[in-house]
Amino acid sequence: MSLLYIQVKKRITESLISAEWAPGESIPSEIELAKKYNVSQGTVRKAIDDLASDKILIRRQGKGTFVSTHNEENIQLRFLRLTEKSGKKENLESKLISFEKEKAGNQIAKSLGINPSSTLISIKRLLTFNGRPLILDLIKIPTAYFRGLTPEKIIEKSGSMYRMYEVDFGIQMLHADEKILAVRSSKESSTLLHVSEGSPLLSVERLSYTYDKKPIEWRLGLCLTLDHYYKTELE
Repeated sequence: MSLLYIQVKKRITESLISAEWAPGESIPSEIELAKKYNVSQGTVRKAIDDLASDKILIRRQGKGTFVSTHNEENIQLRFLRLTEKSGKKENLESKLISFEKEKAGNQIAKSLGINPSSTLISIKRLLTFNGRPLILDLIKIPTAYFRGLTPEKIIEKSGSMYRMYEVDFGIQMLHADEKILAVRSSKESSTLLHVSEGSPLLSVERLSYTYDKKPIEWRLGLCLTLDHYYKTELE
């Protein structure tokens, strides 16, 4: 079964890449997929278990298995790990600081697997929690994948960027690699986050990937953590 379930997992992923099943939709039952792929139901279950573990699919008791989506209140912010120390829920809002187009350059191009001469959209946002600025976000995405993206659209959506990628551009971010580092605030970040220059910040550099493990977004978040902590899960 070990080799077969990997093949089934790959075929399900290929169906997701081709949008056979859209984000938020249910996929066929294990019995139907077993017939489709000519394997046992146990093999299909193992493949789905792996995809659910990767948060590509979501099992719902008594309802079936669904394609993961950022277009739900409890899922759309799953990559945002900054949590208030008491655990209380906070109102998150974003303010667009800048929107520019630029050449990728060697470092970002290498991370995104594109040509250094390719054009990027560079977005800078300030995220506030209950009206208090806590994260300065710098986002870089290839223009080729986000044609038609404008500052007005980002302001209009005002919520999760990943939700906008999915709904407006058919691109779903499934997982991410992160590098975390303690840094001191610059003049710009100090001004925007309302702290003294040189104050300690948590720098979170993230590279986000689609179904086929293709990197689509590079992001750097500078976070204030005086009253918050960065929560993550280890497997």
